[in-house]
Amino acid sequence: MPSYRVTLAVGLLRPGADPEAVLPAAAAAARALTTVEAYDVGVVRGEARVTVRFLADTDADAHRVADAVEAGVRKHAATSGGRLTRRWGARWHPA
Repeated sequence: MPSYRVTLAVGLLRPGADPEAVLPAAAAAARALTTVEAYDVGVVRGEARVTVRFLADTDADAHRVADAVEAGVRKHAATSGGRLTRRWGARWHPA
């Protein structure tokens, strides 16, 4: 089963949102649909980014998971720049 990765830039938090809840919400949204391999938050060029790596049978399934992750994060914060990639060998390619 292929490994996929969705990455989202995280912007302003919603009023009353707990910043500590953003990453768990992203992972839980994916976990509700598939196996989550890893998840992380980082800062790239001054921008917070959430990354969730997961398994999916097809690109279409992976897009559904990526949409769910984005919806889960948007409950807590604004998002932008969503990107879905599939692992092929040692590299990640657009899915």
